[in-house]
Amino acid sequence: MTRLGIVGATGWLGSALRRGVLDAGLVPETDLVLLNRSGPRPDYHGRAHVTWASDLADLVARTDVIVLAVRPQDYAALNLRAPGRLVVSFMAGVPLSALELTGARIVRAMPNGAAALGRSYTPWLAGADVTNADRTFVRVMLAAFGQEDEVASEAQIDLLTALSGSGAAYPALMAAALLGEARAAGLPEPVARRAVEAVVCDGADLLRGRIESAPEMVGTYRAYQGTTAAGLDAAERAGFSAALTSALRAAAAKALRMWPTTES
Repeated sequence: MTRLGIVGATGWLGSALRRGVLDAGLVPETDLVLLNRSGPRPDYHGRAHVTWASDLADLVARTDVIVLAVRPQDYAALNLRAPGRLVVSFMAGVPLSALELTGARIVRAMPNGAAALGRSYTPWLAGADVTNADRTFVRVMLAAFGQEDEVASEAQIDLLTALSGSGAAYPALMAAALLGEARAAGLPEPVARRAVEAVVCDGADLLRGRIESAPEMVGTYRAYQGTTAAGLDAAERAGFSAALTSALRAAAAKALRMWPTTES
């Protein structure tokens, strides 16, 4: 039986993980050990029998696996020491080399905002000392709130931090621009909202399970030579694809700079 500790238990990722692992029966409620900055709660999302640690050392002593669901800028102050434990970090930008100073076996994982819906995509990277049994546990744990993939290098996890780790950010940016234009054109607010939702939420669902067909779909729209084709051509002339490429590169570069920033 694995005792699981969550540092940052009441944040959105800690809460999503709690829901997944308990609903999936991965750990019993009594073997879930929690820690947060605001202190214990009498009722934790309808679970009254979880254990609240008094501090980080207490959580380490009570657990076999520790999940760090805290902001990267808060990590250094934790001064975590966890020899003999498996530590799974949900923090962007904090590298294996820093995490391994804890004495623990390390996995870096990057869930996204859909974790709260049970639909996260979570790539993860295992450190050199992670065992096959650790890998099995990590896969089952991450699958409790969505899909997961093990990746081969820290460069890949940093890129995926920028890509899948962004969650709804880029669709939200597009939705904000479309909604602004719809409002500026004088559409009634309910109509503007429903029209943009139809594009960003419903329209994109046509690609679910066949995302590799996106270039073909764009080509099909262009082949009609109609209003959408004119819009796509204008978007490309304005640098739409180049802007997204620049965004991903900037976000990945930020991931590489985050740990020295948080140390200073």
